[in-house]
Amino acid sequence: MKGPALFIGYLHQPELTASEFTDNWFITGDRATIDVDGYVRITGRDKDIIIRGGENIPVAYIENVLYEHPDIKGAQVVAVPDERLQEKACAIVELVPKASHLTLSELQSYLKDKGVAKQYWPEYLEVIDEFPRTPSGKVQKYKLRDMLKTKA
Repeated sequence: MKGPALFIGYLHQPELTASEFTDNWFITGDRATIDVDGYVRITGRDKDIIIRGGENIPVAYIENVLYEHPDIKGAQVVAVPDERLQEKACAIVELVPKASHLTLSELQSYLKDKGVAKQYWPEYLEVIDEFPRTPSGKVQKYKLRDMLKTKA
């Protein structure tokens, strides 16, 4: 983002400031889509990770692959606490209107076909009608995590 209300940098931290700006644009870490009418919808964060057994699982990478699935309208990947591995991954998806269902094995098969390493595959899948969002349209991942806790 860029504009007159944006801060000019981190106090006494020029290296951090330089790493967070590109050509005077501040890198927010938010992921967004623009619809056909030009509206911007915040869909997630770039820096989300899941730590499974000491390995970092890049959430944004998995979500981007899931967005390519023809039956998936929206996708979020969130951590589910695990006693042995620390965290496991759950894919939470909205399906396109023509899609009737999607199973975890179908999703994992799709990820395999796309060349995604098996250790990045979600262990759980939840299909929901609509993501909880802020008034600005950003997905509220904490509400998705809370939803998973109540199902456990």
